[in-house]
Amino acid sequence: MPLVTLADVLQPALRDGYAVAGLVTLGWEDMRAYVAAAEAEGCPVILQAGPGCRAHTPLPVLGKMFRHLAEGASVPVVAHLDHGYTFDECREALDSGFTSLMFDGSRKPLTQNIDETAQIAEMAHAAGISCEGEIGFVGYSGGESSAGTDPEEAARFAAETGVDAMAISVGNVHLQTDKEGGLDEPRIRAIEALTDVPLVIHGGSGVPVAQRSALARTSQVCKFNIGTELRMAFGAALRHAVNSDPGRFDRNQILADTHDPLVTATRGVLRAFMKDA
Repeated sequence: MPLVTLADVLQPALRDGYAVAGLVTLGWEDMRAYVAAAEAEGCPVILQAGPGCRAHTPLPVLGKMFRHLAEGASVPVVAHLDHGYTFDECREALDSGFTSLMFDGSRKPLTQNIDETAQIAEMAHAAGISCEGEIGFVGYSGGESSAGTDPEEAARFAAETGVDAMAISVGNVHLQTDKEGGLDEPRIRAIEALTDVPLVIHGGSGVPVAQRSALARTSQVCKFNIGTELRMAFGAALRHAVNSDPGRFDRNQILADTHDPLVTATRGVLRAFMKDA
C-alpha cells in the first residue's frame, strides 16, 4: 500500500491503546526485514532515517527505498525523518517523498525550539504530511546528559507548534545497550494531564519490555523508537554469517543470512506494543 503519514498510524494507536514502533534504519537489509516483520505481525511500521543513515545514503535515495517497500507492503508504512536539525534538511526529506518530519530543536532555548518547530510543522501540514518535535532533551549513553521534560513547557510546546507527535525526555537515553533503566511514569502522567498529543519515547531500546507494553496500553505514549536493540541483533547475525564460512566473500550471500534473524528479533519488538501484549 502507499506510504502513510505519522498521524495516520498514531491517532488510531492513541484511541485504541497500543503503540507503533519507529525503527531506525541503516540500510536496505534492515529496512526490508522491518517491513517483513510488520507484515508477519499485521501491524504498521515507521521506517526512520536518522543522521547516521543519512550520512551513508542520500535522502532522495532513502525516500525511493522507503516508497518502494511501502508500495509492496500489506501494512501501513511511514517514511520518517528522524532528528532533522535544519529547515533545509526537513525540506529535502519532504521533497524526497518522506511522509513525516521529526525536527529536533531540543538543544535550543524553548522559544526558539517552538518557533522553528512550528515552521517545520506548518510546512509539513501544507504538504499533507506529519511533524514530530522534541521538548526536553534526550541524552546519549556515554555522551550528553538528558534534560527532563517540564510538563508546563510540554503543554506550551504542543499548543504553539501544532505537532502531530511530541518526543519527551522522561528517563530515556539514546544508544543504551541494556534495559536496566526505566521511564519516569509520574512525569509522563503529568505531561498527559496537560496535552492530548501522542507522545514519543526516543531511546526505546533501553526501556524494559514490560514497561513498554504497559505504557503502550495505558498511556499517551504511542511511538517508541527502537534502534540499538535491533542493530545489536543485526550485528550478531552478521558476525555469525561471516564466521560460519570464512571462505565466503560475496557480501550479498553473507548479508542474506542476516534477514531471518533480524525479522525474528523485530517481530518480538513489534509484538510488545500491541493491545494484547
